[in-house]
Amino acid sequence: QVQLVESGGGSVQSGGSLKLSCVVSRHKYSEYCMAWFRQAPGKEYEGVASINNYGKTTYADFVKGRFTISQDNSKNTLYLQMNNLKPEDTAMYYCAEDYLVCELDGIFGYWGQGTQVTVSS
Repeated sequence: QVQLVESGGGSVQSGGSLKLSCVVSRHKYSEYCMAWFRQAPGKEYEGVASINNYGKTTYADFVKGRFTISQDNSKNTLYLQMNNLKPEDTAMYYCAEDYLVCELDGIFGYWGQGTQVTVSS
């Protein structure tokens, strides 16, 4: 079973930075896509960013260059560097993996438990 565990969430003031991590137990297949999603209370899930095994990245428009997704294959770890955080970034952030899709509006098969990010004004 593929397991993902997020960490790095916390509370910061507007304009601050956080770096989220997601440790993956294993990749089921050599070709994969990993992504970060988020959900704020009362709002829909939003795809934030994705990266595939080739290192190709995709970002949601609302990120506007503030976030960077990366991975360290030697550590089986996915990262999301978040800079210039805004109150509207407040949400539960989840990492996910799939082997068929890499679209941020796609259906990913494996999910972590989430880590809370709270940005105060």
